[in-house]
Amino acid sequence: MGQLAVASTMDNPPTTLEAAYDSKIEGNIILTRVDAAMNWVRKNSLWPMPMGLACCAIELMATASARFDISRFGMEVMRFSPRQADVLVVSGTVTYKMALAVKRIWDQMPEPKWCVAMGACASSGGMFRSYSVLQGIDRLIPVDVYISGCPPRPEALIAGLMRLQEKIDTEKSLGDQKRSLFESMA
Repeated sequence: MGQLAVASTMDNPPTTLEAAYDSKIEGNIILTRVDAAMNWVRKNSLWPMPMGLACCAIELMATASARFDISRFGMEVMRFSPRQADVLVVSGTVTYKMALAVKRIWDQMPEPKWCVAMGACASSGGMFRSYSVLQGIDRLIPVDVYISGCPPRPEALIAGLMRLQEKIDTEKSLGDQKRSLFESMA
């Protein structure tokens, strides 16, 4: 074993102690990258903002029930305030009349934020090819995950949210994600 020198003082002469392996410290050290740690925290504490506009909203509500239990993934805190949410779940038909409200809510959400388009209507306008229906929420705000179905089952929403977690886990640092914010400050 190696030797560890102990500093001396006026009263005590210098001594040497045996350095030993401390097994208590072994499990308490974690080496990681800052990006990986930030992404791990973000993906395991998503707070959805439900934007229920039509029948898909019923399936969104069912996802929070005991049978499906999205709290297993750290997403049980449904926030109805955009300033406390980081995932906008647009579920249902987005009309042009509601589009401005959805955009305003999206703009009020803090960075980083993500969007999930739940159902055929939110993804592509669904069966409604009329003058009053927006043909996909991606024409208004950027969408990260599309969930197909009319309406999609709660299992599909859980699978989509897990896909969003995978996407968040592979993101780069905040500087790379939101470079436009830093460029606008300069």
